[in-house]
Amino acid sequence: MVDHVTGQLKKWSGGFGKEYTERNPLTIQDMENSYKRKYGITRTNINEEFLSNIDKDTKILEVGCNVGNQLVLLKEMGFRNLHGIEIAAYAFEIAKRRVESEGISFVKGSAFNIPFKDEFFDMVFTSGVLIHISPDDIKKAVSEIHRCAKKYIWGLDYYAESYQEIVYRGQKDLLWKTDFAKIYTEKFPNLKLVKEERYVYLDQNGHIDQMFLLKK
Repeated sequence: MVDHVTGQLKKWSGGFGKEYTERNPLTIQDMENSYKRKYGITRTNINEEFLSNIDKDTKILEVGCNVGNQLVLLKEMGFRNLHGIEIAAYAFEIAKRRVESEGISFVKGSAFNIPFKDEFFDMVFTSGVLIHISPDDIKKAVSEIHRCAKKYIWGLDYYAESYQEIVYRGQKDLLWKTDFAKIYTEKFPNLKLVKEERYVYLDQNGHIDQMFLLKK
């Protein structure tokens, strides 16, 4: 299957994506500190709120895993069957070097063409990925995620009641916020919202992130 190539995908696959990777946390501790500054709570604490009752043998895929930090945190929580896909070559190679030896597998791929069979994973998740997909393309991405998820879809992204574009590092057509959980549930009636939390940024006026867990 030929991948669905968008302007945003081209950006993230090239130098723009490399710059993003280089300026963002490359270690677990740096990432935990970043979450603590933003919300007053670490990503590990958040994960425990959402996943404490999920079996540790659950087969999990992260779409847009970047350097693999989120997957490493899940491994530290005891999850044993972890996989990631990433489209940006620079981040993908870092991820493979850092954590593939720990039993976390990575393949090249995008949210528009996940290289696995229907319902291959028990859970599919994204973190800070859907916000970078154009409203014109978002339904194609969530359809692929829904296709590959047997039981759960989990996500964290910028939240707004309706679509709003945000100028990102001086550029347009690269970042949007909305109610992504609602996009899923409106498109797929077989999805039920199990849990949702909204985290208000401590250092930005009114900015909110939404985490949601959906179940088929």
